[in-house]
Amino acid sequence: MKDIQDIVKDLENVRGTGPNKIFTMYLNTDLSDPDQQGGEWKIHLKNGLNNFEHYLKEGSDKEELKNYQQIKKRVKDFMGEIERNLMRGVIIIASADGEVWFAERVQMHLENEFEWQETPILEQLKTLSEKYPKTGIILVQQNQVKLIDTNLNQVEDTTEYELDVEEDTWKIKQGPRQGRSTTGLGSGNLQKDLFNDRYEANQYRWYKSIAPKLDKQAKDREWKRIFIVGEAPASKTLETEMNKDIEDVILKNMLDHGESKILEKVLN
Repeated sequence: MKDIQDIVKDLENVRGTGPNKIFTMYLNTDLSDPDQQGGEWKIHLKNGLNNFEHYLKEGSDKEELKNYQQIKKRVKDFMGEIERNLMRGVIIIASADGEVWFAERVQMHLENEFEWQETPILEQLKTLSEKYPKTGIILVQQNQVKLIDTNLNQVEDTTEYELDVEEDTWKIKQGPRQGRSTTGLGSGNLQKDLFNDRYEANQYRWYKSIAPKLDKQAKDREWKRIFIVGEAPASKTLETEMNKDIEDVILKNMLDHGESKILEKVLN
């Protein structure tokens, strides 16, 4: 998905004309919400969509009614497609001519809101864009570094680096590990002891060498915020060596945690 802050800027310039107004919907679909245990979102959706239609049927602008009915059908179709894979909320901003269609499931709480006006209603979307812009989370643990690319509190992509001790360089990890050990230093306790010795002697140089790669990732992915997660001194070394500003360093080893738990810890 495009950076949510750029989407907001685009939507700020949208204007409906005459009968071609802009539909805005924020729908709470959080099934963990006590008020949603019986699928109440379906009732809110039905009532929200029908209210405008009843109002327009009482008016004299048949073209506006037709436009709204087109949007209503498209919204219902979209909700039917995602019904089995809901998140905490759904945002839809649309025009009947198809020039505007923003429809996203989001992993944040929304207040139910339905609007049919000349301009989209963006207050809730702006709040989310300010709290959850494009963000990078860098997880570090000895010879591994994992990047989580997030947008609007959702994972967009991940990249993992692994240190090849034999070649003394960081490489992007490709698929599952093959037969040889990560460190290339044998096996068992000897492997661990040898790696630990080399780690203690070389960790600053190793993390300094990956910092430019991480800066480039941050630039290419247009991260507005960056968090580093890992135990000291690794995380602190990366914070010092990277040129990009780091919003926070979380001194916790979470590289093996699920991505949803990491986002919950870091972003919420």
